[in-house]
Amino acid sequence: MHNLNTFYIGGEWVKPADGATLADLVNPATEAVIGTIAMGGAADVDRAVAAARDAFASWSRSSREERLALLRRIADGYKARIGEIAEAISTEIGAPIWLCREYQAPMGLVQIQAAIAALEAFEFVTVKGTTQVVREAVGVAALITPWNWPVNQIAAKVAPALAAGCTVVLKPSEIAPLDARIFAEIVQEACQATSTPAGVFNMLFGTGPAVGAALSRHPDVDMVSITGSTRAGVDVAMQAAPTVKRVAQELGGKSPNVILDDADLKAAVSQGVVSCMLNSGQTCTAPTRMLVPRAQYQLAIAIAQATVQALTVGEPGSPDSKLGPSSNRAQYERVQRMIEAGIREGARVVAGGPGRPEGLAQGFYNRPTVFADVSNDMTIAREEIFGPVLSMIPYDDEAEAIRIANDTPYGLAAYVWSGDPARARRVAGELRAGSVQINGAKMDFSAPFGGYKTSGNGREFGAYGLAEFLEYKSVAGCAVVA
Repeated sequence: MHNLNTFYIGGEWVKPADGATLADLVNPATEAVIGTIAMGGAADVDRAVAAARDAFASWSRSSREERLALLRRIADGYKARIGEIAEAISTEIGAPIWLCREYQAPMGLVQIQAAIAALEAFEFVTVKGTTQVVREAVGVAALITPWNWPVNQIAAKVAPALAAGCTVVLKPSEIAPLDARIFAEIVQEACQATSTPAGVFNMLFGTGPAVGAALSRHPDVDMVSITGSTRAGVDVAMQAAPTVKRVAQELGGKSPNVILDDADLKAAVSQGVVSCMLNSGQTCTAPTRMLVPRAQYQLAIAIAQATVQALTVGEPGSPDSKLGPSSNRAQYERVQRMIEAGIREGARVVAGGPGRPEGLAQGFYNRPTVFADVSNDMTIAREEIFGPVLSMIPYDDEAEAIRIANDTPYGLAAYVWSGDPARARRVAGELRAGSVQINGAKMDFSAPFGGYKTSGNGREFGAYGLAEFLEYKSVAGCAVVA
């Protein structure tokens, strides 16, 4: 049993304040209770923020070399425990162990390494005429992270915040606390080894309405960075507004996958299906709306059906399982409601459908589902499902494809497939999304990541993520023109 009953505050593991409650930690593959987690409140937030505030004066004045020493030590500690992190993620969110070993856990290390590379080259002071333009740490940063790619998002926020000279209060998802605990232990060891001031990094558990809200409205928090649903991002922004703090948001998505008529149809459809279903569909950038030329639509449906039928859903520890369960009961129930909504509104199920896969009587497993005959005004095409559900939408010409792709309140990611690179780039330029991937290109972790419209604001990854935690200061009259 896992008993996570302490928080990391001011360089120590401490008990929660009086009044804290315990919540069950549930394995989504078995529905069994595998531990308990302490849920903090406003008093715990006050302690963590005070520790971060006390440490800010010294850490914000630390040198580039001191910050690099800390981050490099964190990277070394992460490498040493990467296997444990993978096992923890598989246990807490039900992701297949192969996915955790090949992607979930390694991506956290990639984020730390990207922050190190950014810090090594970052220009904190530039000169404009007789004025110095200085980049300085924002202050105390509250970091609120999700459960779907948990350690990736923790590292994507913590590493650049520390690189910028901010002090941190981390609130990881209460659904995925096991990897967060290991990450905090890694940071603790690195801080001790490098004589980093106590309070530079703090972590506590709790719900969004309790701990997240208390952090967002706290007068001594200078910035909140959240990855989560658009609803959660709006709540954070509203809580933060009275203190006029900076809010960076990486929120929901309903990403279009535009397959043009000159694309390799089999590659585009099959890879699009796999990308949509990866991590049980619990990826904010998942290409959940597949736009296909009407003349190729029936063939595309057949390819999608065959691809889904080859995806084995099963126990996360099995090497044969391509998909695991949804990460929690509430998410499983939402996916089921959305599949029912698609059927009710007239979409045609061509693979999957309601209920659990055959042979899986318990666990939060969904059947990977493909809908055809979807119109872009249906619920399944408008709302983020966050499950293994694909909507296939036909179009008549390129202009209509672009119109449908952009007809969404979201704008996190988009995908384009074409045999003509110039055409693909042109269409990519027409899509209102923060990132566009052409012909299955891999994500670049040194490039900016974030969304348009209700998918959020601000950017993460590499130098762009570091810059998000910095303020500009202009100092006139201290530089001499050559």
